Amino acid sequence: MIEDPLIDIKNATIYRGRTCVFEDLTLRIDQCEPTAILGPNGSGKTTLLKVINRELYPVRRDDSWVRILGRENWNVWELRSHIGIVSHDLQASYRNTVSGLHVVLSGYLSSVGVHGSLARRISTDQTSVAKRVMQMLGIDSLIHTPLNRMSTGEQRRCLLARALVHDPDTLILDEPTAGLDLAASFDYLARIRRLITAGKNIVLVTHLLNEIPPDIDRVILLRKGKIVADGTKSDVLTEKNLSRTYDIELRLAKVDNYYLAYPTNG
Repeated sequence: MIEDPLIDIKNATIYRGRTCVFEDLTLRIDQCEPTAILGPNGSGKTTLLKVINRELYPVRRDDSWVRILGRENWNVWELRSHIGIVSHDLQASYRNTVSGLHVVLSGYLSSVGVHGSLARRISTDQTSVAKRVMQMLGIDSLIHTPLNRMSTGEQRRCLLARALVHDPDTLILDEPTAGLDLAASFDYLARIRRLITAGKNIVLVTHLLNEIPPDIDRVILLRKGKIVADGTKSDVLTEKNLSRTYDIELRLAKVDNYYLAYPTNG
């Protein structure tokens, strides 16, 4: 039996407000295909993420569609059991006084925090799972800690736990190390690699080349709403492609299967 693709976009024209970000975009990512979507700010990465998250929809045309796991229409709560999304924007939307456990539990409700009548919708089993996931990520000591008393790295792990409570097959990570120092960045990226090893499919959305772990082999380069290149890392990550994508002359280095870019001396 052939599985439906994770993401199937055909001839999609997508607006964000009055701005046309993508015109006739066609893109397919399969369910078990760790992928990195790489591009500078303004390339369309955030808009693409909102399309996948069903926050934005393409212009209606007979020959155009956006299908997630074979379907054009999803109940957002049902979709979360298949795809978990961790984004910097989501982290910024939480109040500073929300506790670590309530951040994680809010994943069950697709809400920002758990308060008032929402708290009564959380079951004992769901709370047990949330605490177990927090323990797995090394943040069980933060159950009662408000966000404003956590480091940025600890906050990011709470958001990761929020996505993981559904045990989704795929995690989509948007700019995963934004705002993290070196130690926290390396720790977070190591956790992503362990999730891949454990069988999670990862779609990494980033503007940083060095964030792409060796475990991800497919790379899509975006620039101004266009796909510059799409394929394996060895084919896509070239000095020519990266220079074109970032509109600057770049040199490329490879260290322990990580790729690094740096400017030319000229």
